Amino acid sequence: MPIETTPTFAGDRDAVVNAELVALPFGTDLTLGVEESSLAALRAELPVPPGALLAHYEAKGEAGEVFELPVMRGDGVGRLLLYGTGDCEGRALRKAGAALARKAKGRASLTVVVPERGDMAALAEGALLATYTFTIGKGGAKPVGEIQFAGGLHTGGSGAGGGGFADGQEDALRRGAAVARATALARDLINMPASVKTPAWLAEQAAAVAADSGLAVRIRDETDLGEFGGIRAVGQGSVSPPRLVELSYSPEGARAHVVLVGKGITFDTGGLSLKPTESMKAMKTDMAGGAAVIATMSALSAFAAPVRVTGLVACAENAISGSAQRPSDVIRQYGGRTVEVLNTDAEGRLVMADALAYADAELDPDVMIDIATLTGAAKVALGQRVAALYATDESLAGELLAAGEAGGEPLWRMPLVDDYRSDLDSDIADLANVDRKMSGAAGSITAALFLREFTGGRSWAHLDIAGPARAAADDAEITKGGTGYGVRLLLRYLAG
Repeated sequence: MPIETTPTFAGDRDAVVNAELVALPFGTDLTLGVEESSLAALRAELPVPPGALLAHYEAKGEAGEVFELPVMRGDGVGRLLLYGTGDCEGRALRKAGAALARKAKGRASLTVVVPERGDMAALAEGALLATYTFTIGKGGAKPVGEIQFAGGLHTGGSGAGGGGFADGQEDALRRGAAVARATALARDLINMPASVKTPAWLAEQAAAVAADSGLAVRIRDETDLGEFGGIRAVGQGSVSPPRLVELSYSPEGARAHVVLVGKGITFDTGGLSLKPTESMKAMKTDMAGGAAVIATMSALSAFAAPVRVTGLVACAENAISGSAQRPSDVIRQYGGRTVEVLNTDAEGRLVMADALAYADAELDPDVMIDIATLTGAAKVALGQRVAALYATDESLAGELLAAGEAGGEPLWRMPLVDDYRSDLDSDIADLANVDRKMSGAAGSITAALFLREFTGGRSWAHLDIAGPARAAADDAEITKGGTGYGVRLLLRYLAG
């Protein structure tokens, strides 16, 4: 579901007085980021000096540390949270915000006094993303109802009540909240069961996003996909026909045109190259790349991104039936290239090849970026927090690496090893969809090389997000299930 917690912003100390639950920051030097006089404004009487309290708890000032203290509030008892901020960089403040939000679960409100410095967007992202939940007909503790981000208590502040947000802090907090909402949209799409999430349903959600976000939209259904042989072949075994979604954001004076391509496999059985049951259970999330594209497109206008962006999501269900494609079939991709299908479980590259070839032939982009849960090999290599990056352009690679680091979605640059390209040769078609020796070696690299064949030599990057697209447990701003990986880094890249 969309994030239920409401973020609000208050720039003066008076907004903190009488708050139900107040969180104050402290650093690695174990000093609170507030003036001593501000503690009186909270009407809180700490039993001992703050430094002594933190020493008692053996605090280190690390991000994620949260200590709850009972304090006197008039004739009653209130609560203060002291939270560590680490180095105040993005990763630390995301973790700090997430820890606070989880600590306040079930409460009506939480007031967070922001640190004097640091990445405020990350603080808001972490706090709001940690409140995300997805359930269908299941109860449980509600996330905190409201998070109020407050300035005005740290030394040197300005504004009403003797305090205020430092320059740019409130804008950064609002940006972080907007990024969190877009990421939550991706999580909602990913977590929806495939019993609901057919290709047509996913296309309908994209159309609704377009209407809400001022985007142009075109949906190609099964009657319009004649030239898109890869999408048709993957979807032909399902009772739910495939779709191709095209979303367009076109600001005045756009300095470049970027095409985003997302894999939209709404469920992946593996086809006739059937997956084991355990491997299949998470395959409702195999459209995480497509979800990231839809969610990124939803927020471009809010961030006034200065580039034209076209989002393509190739939607299909890879199912089993008498009409499913077979190993050894030969299909004709958009643009005419033929592909021998040696493994029907390597289906994502087939639908994405169509979208990439269409973008090259018809859209004339300056840059193409695709994002997909493409190979288990990428997950084996990099685990569940880092995605694989392949790129033909050094500048593009550098910008994406920087955006991933800033957005809390790290990438690792992987090589496009040209010596491996011959492994994709076919005896009867232009190329095969997997290594013809079926060795399984370098699977993520050969998948990237396959996609490169359809980019027309343009500036291109491929993000293999098979690892970080899903999480087995809550961890900082990550919640169990679909993570929405890619939204934060793509927004930073496009809006930067």
